[in-house]
Formats: sequence, C-alpha cells, structure tokens
Amino acid sequence: MAAWAGHNDVGKALELRCQALLTDGDQAERHYRAALRLIPDRPYELARTSLAYGGWLRRQRRRSEARAALAQAEDTFARLGAARWAERARTELTVLGDRPVAHAQADDPLQRLTPQELQVVRLAAAGYSNREIAARLYLSPRTVGHHLYRAYPKIGVTRRMELAQLEL
Repeated sequence: MAAWAGHNDVGKALELRCQALLTDGDQAERHYRAALRLIPDRPYELARTSLAYGGWLRRQRRRSEARAALAQAEDTFARLGAARWAERARTELTVLGDRPVAHAQADDPLQRLTPQELQVVRLAAAGYSNREIAARLYLSPRTVGHHLYRAYPKIGVTRRMELAQLEL
C-alpha cells in the first residue's frame, strides 16, 4: 500500500489512516491528524478518517474532541447520502451520551423534528391534550408544551388545529 499511496494525497491519507489504526498513543494521533490535513477537499474520505479518529479519541476518553470529530463525520455522511456510515457515526455519538438530533436541512418537515418532538406532535395531532401526552410519555405537561413550541416552526404550523391536517 505504501508504494501505491505515494502517488497522490488521497492514497497517502489512506495509508496514514491505516497506520493510525495499527498504532497506539501519540503516534496514532499524529497519523490521524496528518491524514486529515491531506484530504480537506475529499468529503467522503475526510468523514471516514474523522469517524476513525473520533472513535479513537472516544476510547482515549477525550470526549469533547471525539464529539466534534464524530459530529462532523455524521453530518458529512448524511449530506452525502451515506446512511450506513452516518448511522455508525451516530452510534459512536450515542456511546458518548449524545441524544439523537433533528436534521435541519431535511426536505421532509417531520425529519426536522427530534424523536421526542415527533412523538409529541403525533399525539397532539391525534387530539390528545398536553396532560394526556405527558402521561403517555412520562413527561410533564410543561415539557410537552415546550416540545410543541419548538416543533411548530420546524413543520410550518402556527396552531394546534393545523397538526390534524398534516400527514403524520
């Protein structure tokens, strides 16, 4: 691989990523960082390297650095349509304790909602009151109101009655 990799930056970055996977400590970090510097204009390879680096950082208990690398990888994979790789990055983020978030750039308004907001909106559209939704989801009525307040602009409604007209 080293002979092939010497011909271009992408190949060299792949070689460095492989070396990072095979080494430990400071040397692994140097390889990851060098690989990331070589491929800023290759989003897929940059995301793959960020995912590997983020996983390594997580195992080194460097949570905030890991979170940044993994979030960047997840976002890039989602934009590129690489759903399985995006899911893998989300899994790493979940291990860090991150909760799933909505995708603001999604075409479908319902995909702009967090999973909790989506549950609340569906129950509200079905005609349940905040108190009833709260009892079903083990939340406070005030939290239900907050989720609805946050969800309305994301899905383009201004009143609760408009929820019933949406296809949920």
